[in-house]
Amino acid sequence: MLFLKLFLLFSFFSFTFSLETFNSHLLPRPLIIRYPEDIETQFEKIDEELKLQCTSWRFAVETNNLSPWKTIPEECVGYIKEYMTGRGYKVDLERVLNEAGVYAKSVELSGDGKDVWVFDIDETLLSNLPYYVEHGYGLEIFDPVEFDKWVQRGMAPAIEPSLKLYEKVLNLGFKVFLLTGRSEKQRSVTIENLTKAGFQSWDKLILRDSEDHGKLATVFKSEKRSKMVEEGYRILGNSGDQWSDLLGCAPSIRSFKLPNPMYYIP
Repeated sequence: MLFLKLFLLFSFFSFTFSLETFNSHLLPRPLIIRYPEDIETQFEKIDEELKLQCTSWRFAVETNNLSPWKTIPEECVGYIKEYMTGRGYKVDLERVLNEAGVYAKSVELSGDGKDVWVFDIDETLLSNLPYYVEHGYGLEIFDPVEFDKWVQRGMAPAIEPSLKLYEKVLNLGFKVFLLTGRSEKQRSVTIENLTKAGFQSWDKLILRDSEDHGKLATVFKSEKRSKMVEEGYRILGNSGDQWSDLLGCAPSIRSFKLPNPMYYIP
């Protein structure tokens, strides 16, 4: 047992020394390693350090401080799994969406039907966690073909705190526009999935048509929001799990970023 632990410890740190160039989705490694006097204590320290590094990485993701990344760090698979399936993700969701609800209630609407709340769909209203459970919680490079197969099943469950916010803004009198990077060809299955999950009575569902394919999400969503403003709408609230849902032209008065450490969309 001691030999196995020593071997694993040596392998872990030997691997780290081979990383000579900085990569924003690889964790920093120590430069000097001293032979541990107490191997059990050292392993506990490694576990704690890894947890701190993965937490720091997730914080950088949520604050949009990382350069574009394609996968989560390999060492953080267990951490992301625990976060997404445990209390952490749920508590973070509730915090963001409760704050959004407080803001929505504080807004004095004009009454002319032009006050809008924009919602993204994936990881904002609907959860694709069942898909990502089968794909390493973001460890695998995104496969659009496989993901489209999942979308076509129309089985994504509601993110419950988002459903509560959605119903609240409708009851307060906001127009609700759904703005998603999904393709226009997925309109029917998206409507079916949303309805089955409990989302109803939206005013517009905006998807990518043929001329929008290939555009970065930030560009696509900026263009669609700009068109809303040109049509006289006031974007008072916007909820999304990616910074590309929220940044760019014609931003809302208040934007609310939902947690999502599994993937990045520019």
